[in-house]
Amino acid sequence: MKQLRIRTLAGLFVVAGVLSWSGARLWDSVGTLPRVPLAAPIVLAVIAVVLLSTALSLRSRLRAQRERRPGAKGVDPMMAARAVVFGQASALVVALVAGMYGGAGAFLLEFLDIPGRRDQAIYAGLSVLMGIAVVAAALFLERVCKLPEDDDEDGQAAPAA
Repeated sequence: MKQLRIRTLAGLFVVAGVLSWSGARLWDSVGTLPRVPLAAPIVLAVIAVVLLSTALSLRSRLRAQRERRPGAKGVDPMMAARAVVFGQASALVVALVAGMYGGAGAFLLEFLDIPGRRDQAIYAGLSVLMGIAVVAAALFLERVCKLPEDDDEDGQAAPAA
């Protein structure tokens, strides 16, 4: 499994942001711009908390297993792999979603004197911040579950036992 690259996530964020900003300008010129839901930053915060709690739980269990504490619960490799896949998928999707809300929020910055649009810009900004929290939690989870490097003398990884 390949590691997530921040460059890839940032690229997705920027592309989605530019497309969303231009789409918001076009949509507002021909009609009413769709609202940014209040639930968006809340849902993103919940996803970040789930990813962070999973990472902290796995980290403590792996540490206990490594230190050979009596009664330590082991970590099932498939569970760890599923957690990493969930984190990577969450980070990729949230990079797109946060870019979308970031572009809409950038468009709404032009209308901060209108109370309804100001609230929408705040919700969009909070969504971007919570999106960054999800990406940070996903990268932390990926780091927790990363296998240690195991090099032989000739530079190849040792076979799994």
